[in-house]
Amino acid sequence: MNDILEIAAANQQRAREVIRDTDLEAIWRSVGAEANLVGSLRTGLLMKHRDIDFHIYSSPLRVADSFAAMARLAENPRIRRIEYGNLLDAQDQCLEWHAWYADADERLWQIDMIHMPRGSAWDGYFERVADRISAVLTDETRRAVLQIKYDTPDEVKIMGIEYYQAVLRDGVRTYAEFEAWRAANPVEGILEWMP
Repeated sequence: MNDILEIAAANQQRAREVIRDTDLEAIWRSVGAEANLVGSLRTGLLMKHRDIDFHIYSSPLRVADSFAAMARLAENPRIRRIEYGNLLDAQDQCLEWHAWYADADERLWQIDMIHMPRGSAWDGYFERVADRISAVLTDETRRAVLQIKYDTPDEVKIMGIEYYQAVLRDGVRTYAEFEAWRAANPVEGILEWMP
């Protein structure tokens, strides 16, 4: 079996290739928006769930600009599907986009793009969370997070922040411990936690 760190490194490299091939950051700049990487790719904790997360900011946020960016992204022949949600009047205060990209091996990568107005309540928050997580990781906690993510069944959907809080704050080290931790720490909505 490959080492957990080697698997993670290979997946991180593939994720960055997806970003380069889609030209995603330039697409958003073309409509006056700034795309910032967040989540597990930013922290170096991307494991087997092929998910790339961006928070996108513009001022003002125009729905038409968001659709224009997605129209350009959809021109990439490897984009297989795009979904849209308008959550401007919800807690998220955003337009939510999900695109699925098929890599050279036909594996699907989900690209989550959360488009929000510059200056909103969440502006920069998840970038700071990711940077704090990266700053406090040790070799031991990095390996623990990656191993628990690796051991998570593929059909189980878990927010990355749950892994990080369990491992970094509460000392969880195995998937069995993590299952018990999740039962004791249910999450509804956005989990606001930063180490």
